[in-house]
Order: sequence, then C-alpha cells, then structure tokens
Amino acid sequence: MAHSQRKYADFEALRERAIALRRAGLSLRQIRDELQVHNKETLQRLVEGEPPPEWTKRPNAKDDLRDRARELRRQGWTYKEIQAELGCSKSSVSLWVRDLPHPESRCTPEEQRARMNAGLARLRVQQDQVREETKRQAAESIGELSDRELFMAGVALYWAEGQKSKPYQRRESVIFVNSDPGVIQVYLAWLDLLDVTRERLRFRVMIHETADVATAEQYWADLVDIDASTLQPTTLKKHNPKTVRKNVGDAYRGCLVIRVLQGAELYCRIEGWWGRIVARTQTRLG
Repeated sequence: MAHSQRKYADFEALRERAIALRRAGLSLRQIRDELQVHNKETLQRLVEGEPPPEWTKRPNAKDDLRDRARELRRQGWTYKEIQAELGCSKSSVSLWVRDLPHPESRCTPEEQRARMNAGLARLRVQQDQVREETKRQAAESIGELSDRELFMAGVALYWAEGQKSKPYQRRESVIFVNSDPGVIQVYLAWLDLLDVTRERLRFRVMIHETADVATAEQYWADLVDIDASTLQPTTLKKHNPKTVRKNVGDAYRGCLVIRVLQGAELYCRIEGWWGRIVARTQTRLG
C-alpha cells in the first residue's frame, strides 16, 4: 500500500512540473526532454487537459475552407452546393459540417443549378491551373537538347509514325505522315541532323474534300518554309455521309506527307537503329 501511495505521489509531483512547463509554452517534446519521460502514454497523461501552446499548432490549409463550409451550411446550403462552391470533396464537407442541423432549402432549383454550375466552373479553372503548372515544370525539366537526344527521338518518331516495310510487301521508302505541326518540325530537324538536304524532300497535303484545301496547303507550306506552288498534288479523302467527323473547323488542316527521295538506304539505317534500340531495351529488362 505504501509503495502505491509513493508511486502516486511521484506521478502527481511529476504532473505538476509537466503542467507548469506546458503553461510556460513548452512543446511535448521539450517536456519529454526536460523531465526525461520517454514513454509516450505516460507523457500524454502528465499533460492531460492542458492545451498545447499556439506556436506548436501546425497551420491547416483547409481551416478557411472548413469555416466557409460551416458558414454556408448554416445558410441552408446542401453538401453538393458547398462541394461545388469550394471545390473540395463531398467527404470533406460532411466531416466539417456533420454536427450542424440539417437546414431547410433557401433557394429555388434554378438557383441551386446556377450555384452548382458556377462552382464547377471554378473547379475546372483550378484544375486547368494545376495542369498548366504541371506542364510548365515538365517543360523546364527538359533543358537543352543534344544531337544524340534528337537522333534517338527521331528514330522512335519515325518508327511510330513513318511508313515501314512489311514481310509481305517490301517498301524501303522513307515516308512520314502526321497532322501535328510540332511533330513535323521535330522530324524535319531530325532529317537535317542526318544531312538529308531539303532538295531531297517532297511535300504533299492529305485532307478531307469538304475542308478548306487552299488554306491548309498554305498553312503547311508556311510551316516547312516552301512555296505552296511546289507542293505535290493534294490527296483528297472522300467524305462518308454515314460518318460523324470530329476533325472539322478552322483548326483542321489535314496531314502533311513528307517523302525522302532515294531513301532506300536511309530506311535500312532507320530499321537498323530501331532494331538496336529494341535489343538494348530487352537487355535492360532482362
């Protein structure tokens, strides 16, 4: 009995010291080091009931959202309306306001839809900002482009988008087709790296017959820095009335076809380069 009373007295004395230190503004870690109490459960018991000092509280980025959510809930907003207004998850809204009484609706269905649409619009803006920042950071990480990096990119680009010879149909020609102006520019830079002169290149537009053919021809000619009159005859794709086309409007310019004259040797080299890339990749995976 005496041992238990002494142990209780020791704890109470230690608790008084812990409370004094807590009220003096010390953190739990500082109290632990001061009193040499390293048992987490005992340390918690020593300061039980004493709030931590303000300086130890971590700032919570969602505190403002929580306060705003509670304010809107008191005004009669639903979970979905608050979610759309603040651009946060419904589970967060529920966690923040679940202790508040269920409010009566204070707006018409039309007003609710307007709030929802406005909130979703704000959410989309926030998402777009995040996407643009991700793209910016990714772009900055590329740095300068070496000749070897351009060479490897060009080999992969051609093998993905260029014409390839088949076992059942031998075609050792270098023909590249694409609708992305950026891809076309990278491909031309790659050909320059390989010392393929522009005199060996022939350009042709491929586009649907219902599009603005003349505008598309001029666009591609300007992009590759040639006179539009030097383009080979444009290939017109027949329109299928049963097909709903999505590539329409002013932004649709068809595809540009780039052919390298006397390209059989270059094609064989491309095939060899790509084969070695695949082999080296298999070695890394193996």
